[in-house]
Amino acid sequence: MVDPGAVTGVATGTAAPAARRPEGERTVQRVLFTGPTALVSDNMYATAKGSVTRTRAAAHLGRHSSVDTNTYFGRFPASYWQRWTTVTEVRFVADVTGAGTIELVATDAKGRKRTVATERVADSGAPRRVALTAKVDRFLDGGALFARLSTGGGELDVEHAEWTVQAAGAPRPAAVVICTFNRADDCANTLAAMADDPSALADVDAVYVVDQGTDQVQTRDEFQRVAGVLGDKLTYITQPNLGGAGGFTRGLYEVQGAGGDPANVIFMDDDVLCEPEAVIRLNAFANLTVEPAIIGAQMLYLLHPDRVHVGAEVADLQRLEAGLKVKDALGDVNVLKKQQDIRVDAGYNGWWSCLIPSDIVAKMGYPLPLFFQWDDIEFGYRARANGFATVTLPGAAVWHADFSWKDWDDWHRYFNLRNAMITAALHVDLDGKKLAKQLRTDLFRYLVSMQYGMAYTLIKAVEDFLKGPEYLADGGMEAAGAIRRDRADYGETIRHNANNVPGLCPADMFITPAGPNPQKSLEWAVLVKRAINQWFGRLPAHPVAISADDAHWWHVSLFSHAVVTDRSQEGVRVRKRDKRRAVALLQRGLKALRALREQAPAVQDRYRAAMPQLTSRENWARLYGK
Repeated sequence: MVDPGAVTGVATGTAAPAARRPEGERTVQRVLFTGPTALVSDNMYATAKGSVTRTRAAAHLGRHSSVDTNTYFGRFPASYWQRWTTVTEVRFVADVTGAGTIELVATDAKGRKRTVATERVADSGAPRRVALTAKVDRFLDGGALFARLSTGGGELDVEHAEWTVQAAGAPRPAAVVICTFNRADDCANTLAAMADDPSALADVDAVYVVDQGTDQVQTRDEFQRVAGVLGDKLTYITQPNLGGAGGFTRGLYEVQGAGGDPANVIFMDDDVLCEPEAVIRLNAFANLTVEPAIIGAQMLYLLHPDRVHVGAEVADLQRLEAGLKVKDALGDVNVLKKQQDIRVDAGYNGWWSCLIPSDIVAKMGYPLPLFFQWDDIEFGYRARANGFATVTLPGAAVWHADFSWKDWDDWHRYFNLRNAMITAALHVDLDGKKLAKQLRTDLFRYLVSMQYGMAYTLIKAVEDFLKGPEYLADGGMEAAGAIRRDRADYGETIRHNANNVPGLCPADMFITPAGPNPQKSLEWAVLVKRAINQWFGRLPAHPVAISADDAHWWHVSLFSHAVVTDRSQEGVRVRKRDKRRAVALLQRGLKALRALREQAPAVQDRYRAAMPQLTSRENWARLYGK
């Protein structure tokens, strides 16, 4: 526990006057009119016509004006509430002053609208609390509820609006866990966003910050201020770097160790732009599900705040593909223009923000010590196999760095591949021959496009997967250090300033656009041709510049010296033909893939046999030095 000492802080929030609520009424969603930062469009929360001024928790409508909450954050996802919870009725409540009309409008799975409740408010000269009720009973395949506020000849003030439901008993205890590694400022800001919104943490009993870095969060003034605000709610833990898996699992470990009633544990990434409302919505929904379920927030893009990553995700375990959107889910869509009306089911949810009930952990064990990547996917699929669903809840979200702006040629690709194979081995009948064939194609593509570091990363992932579950004994710390050290030997893994590329001047590089994709039936023929030309060096010797979008294997492999824009758009990578290195990697790679074909069934059995021990509290206690 951090000693806040004399540090103090003033928290500001959007709390509604709870004293006037009927007994058993519980807030499940606030109506907010602006975002947590000016970088976010207010139209994600509510749209306005006429003369409207708004703050986070209030809106003033002048004459002949309107506010509509048929927006990403403004809608109440009725379909999800009907499908997964015990709720059959919801109320829209608000404090209003002045005259106007309040309507509740429903949509169906096709987005068609119908009005379900209306109240005309007369100007009494004083604030009053209004409440409109809607049944949650005709939304099974899709649809939502939203509020429409309007004025005629008068003006209307609306504040502390929220969606409430009747619920017996007290809500389950909740804890928020933030895992961080050398992102001290980001982590402090994320923590502050929640602490400075007391309504968001009203039902949260504990906040854990698990710091695995050397640049520690506790050294920041903002953290010390927030520590004063949170007081005894805050627990600050330092530990060796066990990756995201080890950091988030520490929160589960601490909550489970506290005993008592089951609790909701909410994971929150350290580098998100936090919408504190997500904590309220995830927790409220989880408290009312018919059976315990993993409740996930959606990911919005940090660089493009009005775009959603995926409405609901699944993985193709045999092909090691993740982040696939399910049928009818939104994918990389502008949510100012498109809404999710059709209800969709998720296979798993990313841990950028995700709620896990502790009783799920009690039944099926802790996450696997995978260090990084696919830990959330494996846990989601294991939960499903144990009878626990994952629900990705529309309107609960945080902003996270755009995945498409992260270069694939990075050290994390090792964990992506290795852990994907482990997950597949645990949850499907892994076809070693088919997988080896797929990875062989990837290996050849990396080699002909001069991505020698990526080829090495693939080979090392296969080799380490075949070592079996014993290689997970240290939680991944040795593997993380090794892959970074080894990749540093490959020059094209290093990012350079575009105006300071070693041995080149900008005038030496001409942008060379890619031609059309080869037909699917001709891909192997093209690959063989490129490999032959690379082998004999029948390629232009002068350097060329290639954009990130054009850096396809069939294009880059036409050259012997390519300067490729990094996906981050912050620099370039230099790829140069190296026949000796390509031959060595090809020989090592084919050996590893041959072993994968032959050993996959036996290795799969070993991982499955080790699963209970790997996911046990005792194993994590050992890793935490308990």
